[in-house]
Amino acid sequence: MILADQKQIESYTTKGYWGTKTLLDFFNENVEKHPERTAIVDPLNRKDLTGTEAERITFHQLDQAVDAVATGLIKRGLKPDDVVVVQLPNTWELAMLYLAISKAGGLISPVPLQWRSKELKYVCSITEAKFCITVEDFKGFKHGEMMREIMNDASYIQEVILLERLQELLNTPVDDSLLGQVKVDANDSFTLCWTSGTESDPKGCPLSHNNWIFQCRMEIEATDIQEGDVLFTAGPLINMASVGTTYIPWIMTGGTFVLHHPFDPQIFIQQMITEKVNYTLLVPAIANIIVKHPQVDQFDLSNVRAITLGSAPPSLFTIKEFKRRWGIEIGNIWGQNEGTAIVSGPKDIPDIEKRVDNLPQFGKPGVKWSVNVEGIESKIVSVDTGEIVTEVGEVGEFAYKGPNVMPGYFRRPDLNVKAFDEEGYFYTGDLFEIKEGDTIGFFDRKKDIIIRGGYNISAQEVENCLLAHPKIVDVAAVGYVDEVMGERVCIYVVPQKDADVTLEELKDFIKDQGLAIYKSPERMEIVESIPRNPVGKILKASLRQDLKQRSGV
Repeated sequence: MILADQKQIESYTTKGYWGTKTLLDFFNENVEKHPERTAIVDPLNRKDLTGTEAERITFHQLDQAVDAVATGLIKRGLKPDDVVVVQLPNTWELAMLYLAISKAGGLISPVPLQWRSKELKYVCSITEAKFCITVEDFKGFKHGEMMREIMNDASYIQEVILLERLQELLNTPVDDSLLGQVKVDANDSFTLCWTSGTESDPKGCPLSHNNWIFQCRMEIEATDIQEGDVLFTAGPLINMASVGTTYIPWIMTGGTFVLHHPFDPQIFIQQMITEKVNYTLLVPAIANIIVKHPQVDQFDLSNVRAITLGSAPPSLFTIKEFKRRWGIEIGNIWGQNEGTAIVSGPKDIPDIEKRVDNLPQFGKPGVKWSVNVEGIESKIVSVDTGEIVTEVGEVGEFAYKGPNVMPGYFRRPDLNVKAFDEEGYFYTGDLFEIKEGDTIGFFDRKKDIIIRGGYNISAQEVENCLLAHPKIVDVAAVGYVDEVMGERVCIYVVPQKDADVTLEELKDFIKDQGLAIYKSPERMEIVESIPRNPVGKILKASLRQDLKQRSGV
């Protein structure tokens, strides 16, 4: 399914940003070079998740599985450009399906296990999915039953294939002549991932082989991922957070891909150590849990070369702890399912304290970085005036375009009119502050700013500061309505076990860190966990609704 227009394809191809090599070509090269190398490692607790034993799959075994499943899908009726919706936990089969569906000419559309019928009905209807692949039961929820009910109301869904019965496809005799008839172009969409935002329905973000290859060459270079590295995903393999930071780089570098799901601190650390992981992406909350773990002194992370923190800016405390304990350089990564991305590593931002909130402005005219980002263009646009802002300290919406950015939201031209300007820049919905040295700092989501008495407060800044407090495991800051100030700051706090935390001591802590007084929280709620989406982003809307209920509004 080629969705980029021909003019863009010609432009990026002529300039050398896009080529003819597909991700399937990268995979085939790795199969030929290292057939007996371990390609994929299942989660240690797979049996608890699916009832089947964890497996270690070599490149040769994976290649056979890809060809068998691709053959089986074609024989079952999959046609070029058909969409396959996949809702599975992180197992080697999920990683395999990305390749198999593409090889069969289809388009994989992975979705979170947390999604229920409302989201799935929408995704299936807008994609007119031909097949749905899921698990019968996961942690007590009947996914198979839900998907079959959706199929009963959707004539376009031909079949629901369960993980428990995927063996039938894996046993399909490979038909090379049948597979040879499928022509996969580097401009074909490789994935159709989904993002949530201000819209009530998910938004489809199609990225082609060329989009991903451009994106992940940048990621590989910035994080020093090397051929044969062991890459580890802690998050669900469904979107940019895991697909873009570990899965596609694994395909391109031919190492070992280690899966983990759902997040369990003990199992995660065990896998990090025993699998001798070289690189992973974490969300700040998980990194914070690691460095504050009661057994942290026993963790051997000597094989880890680098870690990036995404979904939210890292805390200085966490970065310093990883450097002090293990000599690990923590990078700061910002990205979206739409294909936008910036990676801040030690080469471009050597000062640890600056790396917390300084990202190189990839795409700023006339500026070069250690990472080759030629082809990316960006600008910071004032929300009030629509004019480009350039002065240090100014804040505006980050607009971004390049060979890694999707051609548009899937079958939603109404959204594309709002998201892209006439020059082709995608408006990210994220506000950035212009910093010194051609860098920018994430300020907040456009809709998540807390405005107290006319002052803009970054919830993220408050959260990052409090994450360094020894009694806090996790924290989220949101605004609540106040008749006098407009809004005030409320913090949701997950304390360390058996720790007593007071609002006054946290306000004193923030004051001691040098933050402005108006940024101090004026309300605190103690909770067992912070609600997050599948990739670790805090569900601020849920917290605001909770505040209303607690306040009786």
